Formats: sequence, C-alpha cells, structure tokens
Amino acid sequence: MHTEILWFAPAAALLLGYLLGSIPFGVILTRVAGAGDLRSIGSGNIGATNVLRTGRKGLAAATLLLDLAKGAAAVWLVAWLFPGNELAAAAAAFVGHCYPVWLRFRGGKGVATLMGIVLALHWPMGLIYAAVWLGLLATLRISSVAGMAAAVSAPVSGALFGRFDYVMLLLALAAIVLWKHRDNIERLLAGTEPRIGGGKSDPTRDEAAADG
Repeated sequence: MHTEILWFAPAAALLLGYLLGSIPFGVILTRVAGAGDLRSIGSGNIGATNVLRTGRKGLAAATLLLDLAKGAAAVWLVAWLFPGNELAAAAAAFVGHCYPVWLRFRGGKGVATLMGIVLALHWPMGLIYAAVWLGLLATLRISSVAGMAAAVSAPVSGALFGRFDYVMLLLALAAIVLWKHRDNIERLLAGTEPRIGGGKSDPTRDEAAADG
C-alpha cells in the first residue's frame, strides 16, 4: 500500500498539473466571445498578445490573468492534495501550456504561466519576475525581450534567494521559453523584431512573448 501511495502522488501531480496547464484560455475566450478562432488570427499564437489583435482588450487581459492563474493553481492545488510534489505539478503545468494535447501540442510560449508558477513557489521571486517583465516591456517595448528576460530571471532569483531546490527546474523551463522564442531571436539579431506601438508590423511575425 505504501508503495502504491508513493507512486500515485507524483503521477497524480503530473496529470493534474498538465490538465490545468493545457487549458487554452485564449482560444476558449475568443471563441465564446464570438471573436473567431484565435489560431487563424495574426500569428496564430494562443497567448494574450495575439488575443489583443482581435481588438478586445478585455479578452486579452483575461487571457493573461487566467494563463498566469493556471500555473499558480497547479502548484497550490498539488501542495494541498499531494504535498511534496509541487515541482512536478509546476513542470507539468508549464509543459501543458506550451504543448497542449487538445491543440495538437501547439501551444503558447509560457511566459505568463511561468510567472504564475514562480509566484506560487516563492512569491518574492515572482515579484522580481514581474518587475523584469513589466519594466523591460515599458522601457524597450519589445515583448519578446521582456518575456525572455523575465524567464531567465527566475533561476537567477532562485539562486539569490537560496532556493536551490527550484533552480534546476526553473533553468529548464527558461530554456523552453527561449526555444519557443527562437523565431523572435532570429528577428532580434536581424533587427526586424517589431516594438509594441511602433507602427505597422507583420502580424504573422509579431508573436506573443507575453503569452498566457
């Protein structure tokens, strides 16, 4: 019986985390609101920035908050139901968002969901994450740079706070965020990455770094 419990808790944490993380709130909200299929709009990305291209600021804000919340909820719910398996839930929720089975594993870039995870694991780290993300977004006005820098700040702040139990996981998740932004990185190197409010840009290129 004891062995069965040891096996069940991590497996349940992974499954619960993945199912929560894989909820495509951007797709659901735009469809319910009659704004069409988000995957056929702009870049086709499922995050808040692409939702904003529908002209519905409220939907974009809701997508951002819900994608953040599902990351936090996965950690908190598993901490309550299966204590000690929070990191498994965090990893699964992030993977669920980036690679949801319901959308043929074509999900978002994970910046907002990772913020929710970091806030739930250690809220001071989450505040640093938010400060880096919003600060760079306001000053540079390049969403991809802000999102990637915020993701990289997570393992760095984890080390600074002495939470080395989180650092390896956060390094891995930050690496996935960078991988999901590889097209943005190419455009940054070429000097063609658009800025927020910087005039016309190709909507198929300007993908959401502030992805929910």
